Amino acid sequence: MSSRIRALQYYILSRLLLAPLMVWTITTIVFLLLRATPGDPVDAILGPRAPEAQKELIRQQLGLGDPLWVQYLHYMQGLLRLDLGSSLATRGQAVWDIVQDYFPATAELAFFSMAIALLIGVSVGILSASRPNTPLDAGGRIFGIVTYSVPLFWVGMLLQLVFSVQLGWFPLGTRYPISSSPPEGFTGLYTLDSLLSGNLEALGLSLYYLALPCFALGLVLSGIFERIVRVNLKQTLKADYVEAARARGIPERRVLLRHALKNALIPVVTVLGLTLAAMLGGAVLTEVTFSWPGLGNRLYEAISMRDYPTVQGIIVFFAVIVVIFSIAIDIVNAYIDPRIRY
Repeated sequence: MSSRIRALQYYILSRLLLAPLMVWTITTIVFLLLRATPGDPVDAILGPRAPEAQKELIRQQLGLGDPLWVQYLHYMQGLLRLDLGSSLATRGQAVWDIVQDYFPATAELAFFSMAIALLIGVSVGILSASRPNTPLDAGGRIFGIVTYSVPLFWVGMLLQLVFSVQLGWFPLGTRYPISSSPPEGFTGLYTLDSLLSGNLEALGLSLYYLALPCFALGLVLSGIFERIVRVNLKQTLKADYVEAARARGIPERRVLLRHALKNALIPVVTVLGLTLAAMLGGAVLTEVTFSWPGLGNRLYEAISMRDYPTVQGIIVFFAVIVVIFSIAIDIVNAYIDPRIRY
């Protein structure tokens, strides 16, 4: 067994061992921050004018009257059993059920937004890097800076104002027409369920309602990929092996796509894991702005109602996804890039 394979195995093992520690750290921070924020969840459930005796009874039933360390131990014991608890706002609904009901909408939004971000970001980055010191290069830099810094909720509201309110081209919100039944399936992903059932009309409606929120989120995230591709491709185009390919008479288009672009895209794989975390955070803003019935919107509602178990459960679920994808992308990047040392 080569030393590189052993090093790769050690790297994978160390990342897997660190994963539970990262999830535990995030869980603990979220637990403490929720208890430190002002507001009483009992007031959100019963209202501020409810009798104090009734509030105290509900508080004891929900375990909110226990000391903080007792609440923490109970919560961690539940997590070890893969029990995220029950919602305070809905009085007994399991948080796992909330995740299963709302996550497919978020997953669908994230997938298509990532596809749009990669398509726009990589394309603009290639055009900018292949035309250095030209208006295209300057335009690419401006595009990356603007899309990277512009507020997502502002982009969403602007797109709604122009394409939904003024032009009427796209729906203002929701995931599917209220007058129609969504496609039946076991995944909860309307596009996939439509394909599996062969319902092309439902597929078209699903993509139609996805278009505007996905474009808003994808456009904002595309600036990350544009900046990375432009900078790395510019450096790669100056490398010796690229100059050697040009000296052999290989066409510039082939040099760009077959030689330089492959190495320039390696950092994009690394950034995918980091972008996933930004996408999940951006999904909350996108879902609230577009009234998208996803897990991010449900998280916003739970925060507004001081629904501790639901907030903790959704954030822990998001944290596990980010950790898993980050580890997977680190492993893939370490495997495909021989320059990495462990």
